[in-house]
Amino acid sequence: MTAMHLSSASAVWQMDPMALDARLRDFLNEDIGHVDLTSTLMIDEASTGQFEMRAREPMTIAGLSVAARVFSLYDASLDIEVLAADGQTVPEGTTLMRLQGSARSLLTVERTALNLIQHLSGIATLTARYVERIAGTGAQLVDTRKTTPGLRALEKHAVACGGGRNHRLGLDSGVMLKDNHIAVCGGITEAVTRAKSRVPVLTRIEVECDRLDQVEEALAAGADVIMLDNMPVETMRSAVELVGGKVSLEASGGVRLETIRAIAETGVDFISVGRVTQSAPAVDIGLDEALDSAAYRASLRPVAPQPAQSTQEN
Repeated sequence: MTAMHLSSASAVWQMDPMALDARLRDFLNEDIGHVDLTSTLMIDEASTGQFEMRAREPMTIAGLSVAARVFSLYDASLDIEVLAADGQTVPEGTTLMRLQGSARSLLTVERTALNLIQHLSGIATLTARYVERIAGTGAQLVDTRKTTPGLRALEKHAVACGGGRNHRLGLDSGVMLKDNHIAVCGGITEAVTRAKSRVPVLTRIEVECDRLDQVEEALAAGADVIMLDNMPVETMRSAVELVGGKVSLEASGGVRLETIRAIAETGVDFISVGRVTQSAPAVDIGLDEALDSAAYRASLRPVAPQPAQSTQEN
């Protein structure tokens, strides 16, 4: 029986469980192929083991429940104990998960599970650093659609674990009028008018602006959110004064750890950062045999009888 002790914070809330399982099976199929040749050749079918997943550096966790699900999808008989929660910041050396059962299964799934949690925790860790930089300003960090194909829901979950907010999950989540949309429609006013006449009533309209006159036009046209695209900090501050809190303002474009505080202090509501999903380095997490694994294996295997020692003197 699989024992999985998960907190409610560990749920991947953007994905239906059936959709998540289908995606994880694809990941396993990609890595295993026809058979895990090494584990099948080298490890007896009845061999068992105990392993621990540990953080090898300080990090903010994301994807722990996903990693556990990868193991249980492949082998439902594995005993899995999750010892931390997504969104938790842990020091180096923290044990995140304990697993025991078929040694073949554990080693076959190891890389797929680690790839996911290392990548997602890297995103959460970097996001947390950005969020920390703007603490107390009132601005909120949001992600973008600059995500890895096939991993968007998981990566956006990781952003949430790091304390960020999600922007659009996909193109169907909202209307964002960028410069090319505006150019095709003939201008900001025309584009907003067209969108407002057709958009679902609960869907907001955001307009991308890179000049103050565009901000003024978007506000007059009835935009719900205005994006300040690659504006200098002083221009952003002027835009905040111009809008006067009538609509939400999002700052975007080239935001880095070194610049985000000054941007937040202009008074914008949101700051979108593509780097947190597009460029976050993976963190170091390992799956190591537990110190008492040998004793655990011995307890499950019958001890072979030892030949009696001869008492005859030579």
